[in-house]
Amino acid sequence: MAAKKLHVKKGDLVRITAGKEKGKSGQVIRVFTDKGRVVVENLNMVKRHTRPGRSNAQGGIVEKEAPLDVSNVALVCGACNQPTRTGMRFLEDGSKVRYCKKCNEIVDK
Repeated sequence: MAAKKLHVKKGDLVRITAGKEKGKSGQVIRVFTDKGRVVVENLNMVKRHTRPGRSNAQGGIVEKEAPLDVSNVALVCGACNQPTRTGMRFLEDGSKVRYCKKCNEIVDK
């Protein structure tokens, strides 16, 4: 299966649009293009019970971020500060950039 092209990238500010974390914002820290999922910083926290090992000598319960489906997040535009859909645009120099469909500003700087 080929990796999908997603509308968000690592480092983007996104707002959750569905689920128990709906309405909260955070930064994307990891993108799984093959599964169509993203990990958002300090959101969708789950508890993992870990055994003692080399890296964690004591073991115990560890809280970490779980991946969200990319369809449940919306990119927050830096100019209008609202969750928005994005489109692709070609600049004069031939580069391809994302733009906000609400305020028509370029998202990629």
